[in-house]
Amino acid sequence: MADQSTSAKKTPMPHFVPRAKRMIWLFMHGGPSHVDLFDPKPELSKYAGQPLPDSFGNVMTRRKVAKNPLLGPIKPFRPRGKSGLPISDFMPHLATHADDLCVIRSLHGDSVNHPQSVYQMNTGSILMGHPSFGSWLAYGLGSENEDMPAFVVLPDPGGGLKGGPSAWGSGFLPPTHQGTAMRPGRTPILNLTPPTGISDSQQRGTLDFLQRLNKRHLLNRDHDEELSARIAAYELAFRMQSAAPEVCDFSSETADTISRYGIDRPNTQDFGQRCLLARRMLERGVRFVQVYSGNTNGWDAHKDVAANHGEYCQKTDQPISALLTDLKQSGLLEDTLVVWCGEFGRMPMSEQGKGRDHNPWGYSGWIAGASVSGGRAYGATDAIGLRAQTDRVHVNEFHATLLHLMGLDHRKLVHSHNGLDERLTGPAEVDVVKGLLT
Repeated sequence: MADQSTSAKKTPMPHFVPRAKRMIWLFMHGGPSHVDLFDPKPELSKYAGQPLPDSFGNVMTRRKVAKNPLLGPIKPFRPRGKSGLPISDFMPHLATHADDLCVIRSLHGDSVNHPQSVYQMNTGSILMGHPSFGSWLAYGLGSENEDMPAFVVLPDPGGGLKGGPSAWGSGFLPPTHQGTAMRPGRTPILNLTPPTGISDSQQRGTLDFLQRLNKRHLLNRDHDEELSARIAAYELAFRMQSAAPEVCDFSSETADTISRYGIDRPNTQDFGQRCLLARRMLERGVRFVQVYSGNTNGWDAHKDVAANHGEYCQKTDQPISALLTDLKQSGLLEDTLVVWCGEFGRMPMSEQGKGRDHNPWGYSGWIAGASVSGGRAYGATDAIGLRAQTDRVHVNEFHATLLHLMGLDHRKLVHSHNGLDERLTGPAEVDVVKGLLT
């Protein structure tokens, strides 16, 4: 990338004036059901219990659910806010922000399986080994705070992300750009606290001595990227010893803030802590924060959508609402991009009676902030929510649009790898979705 070629210490610059300076990605792992949350389908209610009409043709599914009866929406949709944007009763708190949301109802990807779809939504490819979106963003823009990473990941403490940490890996980009996993509390990163009895000056002197030796070693290793990343990690870890605990310390937050994020209640405590931590990181110059919801199964409602989504909406709805409220009240939402989605949606047909199978062929996500007009839906699936039909948005087009909002041209954000100029959006010609920029 030309912006970074002259000096490793030079602050990267956007390709043009960005609409957003920072970004939060709320990733709902497991596949939330669009037809039960953001994409109302009266026809699905009308024909619930009946088989899928032959007119829809063959449907690729994992578990041969195409012959199962259609399952109507689990909870009612209602028009919300001044715009009347329909949002399900599953999310009463988020519904109060309807006028700030641009719901994309026509997302689509290329795999019915979790790992491949997690990779695609995070890296642009269904294959392992590609850099994640956050890594590309860190590579293209760097961090506004030298004491914190440019890209921070707040995983679900339940663990078990399908596809694993490769979802926030740097792939073939320099390893310094991979996501740094953190958690709320006094120990945001394990083994970060200095040993008892060692002063800052002693530790600084030891680190400086090691860094001199390491850099001498690096000169004899043809500037090996992995070794460079490890040397940089030592320096960043030292600076983070004071910065990370401070950002994770909620003692300065009011009781009202703690309550609004649901941190004082068991069901919302965990996700509320991570949403508040994400906000505090953005305030301190972290470029990109990704917050995961969902353990190994997460939103994967194969057996019972009502039970599964009832649980996960209860965990996330209030904290996300509080996050949007704070960003809007502080003015940060004007130049902060907030993204909500999973790796895919769910089928309109039933599975095991009350559940739904994976659906990458048409599903929903939403964006807010960055001067994107809210209170609207972009694109549409077909009459029952099976496939994206109108103003379709492929994952690669989604990524191109998000990069554009951050001031980056996806065609120019490249990295030479094995003789190829690689990019997040892949080798195919991909366009920014201009309808999302209004």
